[in-house]
Amino acid sequence: MKIVVLAGGISTERDVSLVSGTDIYRALKQKGHNVVLLDVYLGYDGDPARIFEQDTDWAVNMAHIATSAPDIDAVKASRGYDSPSIIGRNIIEVCQTADIVFMALHGDFGENGKLQAAFDLMGIRYTGTDSFSASLAMDKAIAKQVFMMNGVSTPPSHLLSGLDDPYRPDYPCVVKICNGGSSIGVFIVHDDVEYRKAIIEAFSYEGRVIVENYIKGREFTDCVIEGKALPIVEIAPKEGFYDYKNKYQAGATVETCPADISPELADRIQSQAVAAYKALGIRTYARIDFIVSEDDKVYCLEANTLPGMTPTSLIPQEAAAIGYSYADLCEWIIRVSLKKYE
Repeated sequence: MKIVVLAGGISTERDVSLVSGTDIYRALKQKGHNVVLLDVYLGYDGDPARIFEQDTDWAVNMAHIATSAPDIDAVKASRGYDSPSIIGRNIIEVCQTADIVFMALHGDFGENGKLQAAFDLMGIRYTGTDSFSASLAMDKAIAKQVFMMNGVSTPPSHLLSGLDDPYRPDYPCVVKICNGGSSIGVFIVHDDVEYRKAIIEAFSYEGRVIVENYIKGREFTDCVIEGKALPIVEIAPKEGFYDYKNKYQAGATVETCPADISPELADRIQSQAVAAYKALGIRTYARIDFIVSEDDKVYCLEANTLPGMTPTSLIPQEAAAIGYSYADLCEWIIRVSLKKYE
């Protein structure tokens, strides 16, 4: 197959996306596909019609993940030309020549449904869910409302109207931006001073911020593919919580797959994962994140419709637990995604 792996962009998860894209590109090449890897924002300056004829290692010097979010202003400056478009030169034209686009994008652009909607209008086939369910899942405030309407347990929260919202939480609590990912813009706060600092920083990322009840407990995640739950992963950061650094720096977190939990708890988590997947109308695959309280209550935190595919990511671990290599997983995602177009 002719496959475009699309990564990069200008979200705060740009570096994560580039590493995911690089690994996906190499895996699909090993499987014998004709694959190119492109940065959706920086674009491509060659002839789109002949891109698949090139003998090029598209993964050279792509990216690594630092301990902090990337400098997006520097990325914009590196583009070399002025354009209001988030989609770089010739990206659409290249994607139109492919059999399918593997979406290795993370964050608000790529995961919020806008690019999927554009591809739908242009007849471009892509991996992952459709534009509508992607947009629902991306906004944490909306997703939580959908969860509650469909019997999926989730921590209570409040959507702030702005910096001067009179709402005062009980401490500790969690402040998080609605459309973020990789735990960027997420803060655990313990008093008024920390709370004020957190909401100021959160609103610097975007205009939609929620305050969520803090649930003390164990963190888990579960991937759902084609409506079926995979083995569960338990996530235990060695320090702090599962933030950007702990997610992507090797050795920062202990991840156990399958999770060492009772069959009864595993069944409840998997059932809630499938329920969340169906409530949001997700098609193909997604990763659903949970926290289980000290009294074994299961709370769904969010659904990720384009979860990470880096060396430390969780879905590859779940797939490995049922006998799928990383490359097999990539081809599985493609097969599942093509069913959207049958």
